[in-house]
Amino acid sequence: MTAPESPAAEPAPGPSRKRRIGKYLAIALAGPLLLLALYTWLVLHWDYSNGYRSGMLQKISKKGWVCKTYEGELWQSVVAQVAPNVWNFSVRDERIARQLDSLVGQSVRVHYTEHRGVPTTCFGETPYFVDSVSVVAGP
Repeated sequence: MTAPESPAAEPAPGPSRKRRIGKYLAIALAGPLLLLALYTWLVLHWDYSNGYRSGMLQKISKKGWVCKTYEGELWQSVVAQVAPNVWNFSVRDERIARQLDSLVGQSVRVHYTEHRGVPTTCFGETPYFVDSVSVVAGP
């Protein structure tokens, strides 16, 4: 007497077509987002230029509908009775923004870095980011 034969085991079905399409769609969406995040990190951490500017600190304010950023204005004048050159800048550090807020109306010297190509204004409205400030002594 022979034992009844068991039915042959069927191979497990592979991933369904919908799963494969979902996987490819997720990769297609995540890839560009990852590249955008990497690009944004790179332009915010690698400066195009840096230096110092001095002048009369005219304004510092917190602006924006969704992304609140600190924006400032420095009036640079070489000669009295000549219209000043207005230089706009952004501040990412709240501590520096508070320091600048207490110096409005005074002559200051700021250190800045320039970051070109930042893809959004959530980091600042200008490409110039001030990272330190000092008061310029009068004559």
